[in-house]
This record gives sequence, C-alpha cells and structure tokens, in this order.
Amino acid sequence: MEEMKKGLEGVVALDTKISFIDGIQGILMYRGIKIEDLADLSYDAVSYLLINGNIPNETELFEYSQEIKKNRQINGKQIEVLNEFDFGIEALDGLRTAISCTAHFDLENNHHSPDANKNKSIRLVAKFPTIVAALHQASFGQEPIEPNDELSHGANFLYMLTGRIPTELEAEAMEKDLILSAEHELNPSTFALRIAASTLSDLYSAVICGLCTLKGPLHGGARKGVMDMLDEVGTIENVQSYVLDKLEKKEKIMGFGHRVYKTYDPRARIYKDVARRLSIEKGDSSWFDMAEEIERILYHEFVEIRGKPLYPNVDFYSAVVYKYLDIPAELATSIFAIGRVSGWIAHCMEQYADNRVIRPRAHFV
Repeated sequence: MEEMKKGLEGVVALDTKISFIDGIQGILMYRGIKIEDLADLSYDAVSYLLINGNIPNETELFEYSQEIKKNRQINGKQIEVLNEFDFGIEALDGLRTAISCTAHFDLENNHHSPDANKNKSIRLVAKFPTIVAALHQASFGQEPIEPNDELSHGANFLYMLTGRIPTELEAEAMEKDLILSAEHELNPSTFALRIAASTLSDLYSAVICGLCTLKGPLHGGARKGVMDMLDEVGTIENVQSYVLDKLEKKEKIMGFGHRVYKTYDPRARIYKDVARRLSIEKGDSSWFDMAEEIERILYHEFVEIRGKPLYPNVDFYSAVVYKYLDIPAELATSIFAIGRVSGWIAHCMEQYADNRVIRPRAHFV
C-alpha cells in the first residue's frame, strides 16, 4: 500500500474545472478567472459562472437573477419548523435542519436529471439567505422579513436580517463576502459532499453533508472564532499581551494559517480593504485597528523572527467585516454557507457528470 498521508495532505483526489489554487503564489481562480477580477461582479454572476461554467451575458444574468428572486420565499410550514429550534445554539444547526425540511417540499427532490438538478440549484441558492435571516428573526420571536426583489442577493440578505435597506458600501461588502466565500477547491465540506454525491445521493443530501462539515471550528466555524476573539481582546491596548500570552501557551490564534496557502490568502487582502472602508464609513476604526495590530505582531513574531510563513486567512478580516455589518457571531458560519452553496452545487454537478464512487483505503495498524 502507498504511503499514508495524514489528513490526505498533498493528495490529489480528482480532476476539476471549477477552481484553482496556487498556495505559493497566493492565487485563487474560479473557472480560470482570478478572484480579484470576480470580486467586483455580482454574486448572481459568480454563482452562474460556478454552476454553469461561463460568465453570463446580460440576458443570461437577468434570467438567472429573476429565477433566484422568484424562489426566495419559504412557506408557512417551513417557518413553523424554524420557530421550534433551540436558539441558544450555533445557527448552522438550524440551517442544516431547515434545508433538510426544504427538501421535503421540493417535488423534484428525488429526480436526478440535469434539468431537475439545475432547478434545485436555483432554489437552494435562492432560499439559503431567506432561511438564515428568518432564523435570526425567529430567535427574537419575530416573523420573517419578506425578500425585497429590488435588491441584489447580498443587499436583500442584509435587508431581511435587519429590516433596513443597507448603504451602498454595506451592500457591496455583503456581495463581496458571498463571492469570496463561494468556492475553494477540495476544502473539507466540498470533499465531504463530493463523497455523498459520488454515491448518487440527491443534491439536498449532499449539500446537508457540506453544512455538517462546514460547522467545525477548523473549517467554516473559524470565522465565528475570530469574532469571539476580537470581543475577548476588547481594545487595541490589550492586543500585544493577548497575542504574546497565546503564543507562550502555544494556543492557536484564530484566523491565521492555512493548509494550502503559504503566503497571504488573496481573499484576505480583499476583505481587509473592505473592512478598512467600512471602518471609515462607520466612523469607528477600533475593530480594524485591533485586527491590523494582531496581524502586525504575528508577522513580526513568525515571518521576521522565525522565518515561518503565517498570514491571515479568509476568516480573519471577514470577521472584521461582519463586526462592522453588525452580524451576530452565531450567524457567521451560516452566512459563509450562503455564499459557499454555489460552489458546492458546482462540485455536485461535476461529480454527477463523471462519477465513480469515492472509496479510499485505510492503513490498518
């Protein structure tokens, strides 16, 4: 048997046309297009690109966006289920259950044709934001806020979350967040759902498998961990003692380091710029200043002193963006899933199109 790689590190499991990562150069591409060039598009355009394989033309984008808007609503029975949840727990638990419930109302759930899967993909992309926002409202005993079809995917989510039309920059920040979260090759949740899809399980089941995996603090849950860390630090005056104490105890500092990137995560650069601009619009630089100081100290301790690469990952400055958007920490992982669902769907479609059940071997010891 070949040498075992713990955590499958460095193991190439399959071919894909969906995304490309160069961890040395700090490059991320969706369908061959750099993330820096995609970040200024709409989420709908990037979602279409991931699922269909090409940047949509004007007509294709309009029709796709209209289909998403037509499918944003959730029904009364789904809302009843949301009201039964335990709201003292991570919101992703509620989202996972709600998506499972949603599958029961989809007449094409157990139809596996390409057309049926395309229809289900639109419904999943459309309903994820509505469900997360409805979960938030239900936690306060409130009815869901109806979707606003005049707003983009990101802006509409913020509206359903707060009941307030977001500013232009807030809407841009949310749209960019969903784009930057949409896809990242064979991360744990994507690999998990590709295994599910390889058994020819349905699209909803595969996506739920992705949700369960995303919840972990070493994957999607890290964003909430950064938000909690910023609350714990409190002020910029506490940053140095907090960071050095963590290093002395050999404890992990959330939002730094990556299995693939050995340089600056390209998504983190975009998030950092958005966080800086939001701090100016809000007239409060405290969250951004704290984050930048944490980054400065860790760069000094690891890169300059030890010669070891340690840079912010996607979770670090995205957490700062969420602080400025007044997003509760318990929603962070679920909002990550709102963006990631398009990438998950793309991987399911790719797996279905050229399938062989994923079944590795174990090394008995």
